[in-house]
Amino acid sequence: MLFARFLPHEPGGALATKTVGARLGKYPRTSRQTFPNIMEARTMFVAQVDRAREGFFYRRMARPILQLLRQGVTPEKLALSIALGAALGVFPVLGTTTALCALAALLLRLNLPAIQIVNWFIYPAQIALLIPFFRMGEFLFSAPRLPLTAARLQEIFHAHPWFATQLLWTTVWHAAIAWCLIALAFVPLAYLIQLPLLRRMLRKQQAIARQIGQS
Repeated sequence: MLFARFLPHEPGGALATKTVGARLGKYPRTSRQTFPNIMEARTMFVAQVDRAREGFFYRRMARPILQLLRQGVTPEKLALSIALGAALGVFPVLGTTTALCALAALLLRLNLPAIQIVNWFIYPAQIALLIPFFRMGEFLFSAPRLPLTAARLQEIFHAHPWFATQLLWTTVWHAAIAWCLIALAFVPLAYLIQLPLLRRMLRKQQAIARQIGQS
């Protein structure tokens, strides 16, 4: 009532709200074009916060796996790709894992992006497990102990790969045999553990897609 007292009147006693309404109507119209409703604005804000909170593992590993599931890769092939990528990624010969993973994906018709993602993600573990594999190979074949550290081995392989291969040939193939023994048990176990998890993730993604389609 107080606000109406200051508004100009038209002949006949009606409030001249046309000009005021036209002025005020501009802003809701622009706002509506930017944010159709408050729930959509809230959803966009929550999505941005969630992306900011995502950890390194989720960005580099979990999210690409989810995207592959959405694209139609079966959980069985994805589980085998992850298991083989993890096993081949720690093969105790530096510089060979990318080619080994590509060859395994080609021969077994697996998903190449999935196996390479795991291979690249697990590279620090390959460096950390070099000496343990060397020690295991020395134990299996009763070979003399090699007085080297993982950092020194990495430096030698990157500086002089062919010389390092010749120098450590016996130690490397002993370590490769030890790796084979562990991989034979690791790959089936990792496959059996991941398969139900990936199937559950796929069912969840399908349920979300159905809900979006019905809405």
